[in-house]
Amino acid sequence: MNVMLFGVAKDIAGVARMQLPEGIATVGALKAWLLAAYPAFEQLNSLMIAVNKAYAADTQAVTTTDEIAIIPPVSGG
Repeated sequence: MNVMLFGVAKDIAGVARMQLPEGIATVGALKAWLLAAYPAFEQLNSLMIAVNKAYAADTQAVTTTDEIAIIPPVSGG
């Protein structure tokens, strides 16, 4: 899975792109893996996951061919 990270998510992980380990089958499992691998993600108010350019629910399946984006909370004026 090609995973892109943006904003503070990129800062927390220290990379703009990463490959996930085998066995992650849902968005919820991806979130759980991120929290275990990078505990600082727990400090965020929210964390959105997009799969193939559409926001995804925790139950959505993910495959190795999906493009995934990790989108932290954003603020604007």
